[in-house]
Amino acid sequence: MFKTSSRTSIGIIYAILGVLLFSAKAVLVKVAYTYNIDHLSLLLFRMVFALPFYVVIALKKNKNRTNDISSKDYLWLILFGFLGYYLASLFDFMGLQYIKAGLERIILFVYPTIVVLLSWVFFKKKISKKQSIAILVTYVGVLVTFWQEIGLNGEATYKGVILIFLSAITYAAYLVGSGWLIPKFGASKFTANAMIVSTVCICIHFLIQGDMAIFKYPKEVYYIGLAMAIFCTVIPSFLVSAAIQNLGANTFSIFGSLGPISTILLAFIFLDERISSWQFLGIVIVIFGVSLVTKSKK
Repeated sequence: MFKTSSRTSIGIIYAILGVLLFSAKAVLVKVAYTYNIDHLSLLLFRMVFALPFYVVIALKKNKNRTNDISSKDYLWLILFGFLGYYLASLFDFMGLQYIKAGLERIILFVYPTIVVLLSWVFFKKKISKKQSIAILVTYVGVLVTFWQEIGLNGEATYKGVILIFLSAITYAAYLVGSGWLIPKFGASKFTANAMIVSTVCICIHFLIQGDMAIFKYPKEVYYIGLAMAIFCTVIPSFLVSAAIQNLGANTFSIFGSLGPISTILLAFIFLDERISSWQFLGIVIVIFGVSLVTKSKK
């Protein structure tokens, strides 16, 4: 009994820390933008600094790995790495140039609704009445959250919302498509390989379009890139995996709503971002709607 209780307590701590660290990413991105760095250079720093950790994981032998991994599976891994970590991250960093960090997290938080919709479109999985209502509630909440922001910032808000929504779509596509590959590779190795693919894509993108003077920025920019790599990418990915292992995926999902809340609080403390009462209402509606979708999926 005590052993089970201890394992649950440790899982809860891992879950909270993992969600909090992931949530800090958007705030660090906004802080970095105050140093006039472009989104592509900043994304390059984040991924390159995280790369050594994922290379070690990818090269580590996996005793539980199956032997039925084909060359086609590796091609699918490349595709999902391109979608889930390269495109999703690129759209996210681009969108954060236009909207608040707290509001960015709200849009990303709706990805479970997109997973349901993509599963319906591509795999003909039925959407229940409860799920349909939950999805409708979620997007009403998004509309309420951003209505006032659109009135204040107009075109910039539209750009930011579209880009972050594209990030949510590409990440949801990664989740929907990669589910059957993860058991073959193992969760850690699949994620590590997908991150390596993403880093290669970002490096190629940077060589084609980026500013080659990557050492011109203040030292604070590199510290932020390193902090994002270690504290907002590598460490929380392991914490979340450990939390799921201790609590189970269903129990861990309860802590998902901490993401938007913690980002909003961090953005208020470090960026002086303020949320209106209407936006707060919209955020509550979104969290409620996504919680219903997640619960009905179980």
